[in-house]
Amino acid sequence: MSERRHPNVVHIDDVTPREPSRGKLGFRGRRLGPEAGGRALGVTYIELAPGKTAFPNHWHSAIEEGIYVLEGTGTMRIADKTVPVHPGDYIALPPGPATTHQLTNTGAVAMRYLALSAPAAATTMDVVVYPDSNKVSYATGVDPVKGFAGGTWILGIHKQQPPVDYYLDEPLAQE
Repeated sequence: MSERRHPNVVHIDDVTPREPSRGKLGFRGRRLGPEAGGRALGVTYIELAPGKTAFPNHWHSAIEEGIYVLEGTGTMRIADKTVPVHPGDYIALPPGPATTHQLTNTGAVAMRYLALSAPAAATTMDVVVYPDSNKVSYATGVDPVKGFAGGTWILGIHKQQPPVDYYLDEPLAQE
């Protein structure tokens, strides 16, 4: 480990990796953004082993994500399309259900990439907690001009429940 030169400068070797994994899902990642004092821009260096898929297919309601491929080859599933990706490719993933995404290493060597994320100004989101009735309501994808009447991506109200395992019911997480 090297000595920190400045609170806003971090070397990748000084960040402890996390390695969540189950079945064909899994990666090794180092969160660089917060370690360097970042607040609005998330940056994670990710290593993806051959044959592994980084995350379950998903989309974000209020975060824009970007992927910059440094090394290796794979496929990026975006909605109903699967696109080959190579070093030098940048993939923009704005929030919303039109950009569900999932990255898989289809090569013979580790794939390395930067995952970037930041708040998306074009969407609104709200979570409301009702402590007397133990409920939570949420809405995302609300049109900032038309409001709820203009439609949402997700709108719901539920009783609060215990958390579930991240990989629960994900097809690629099954052994």
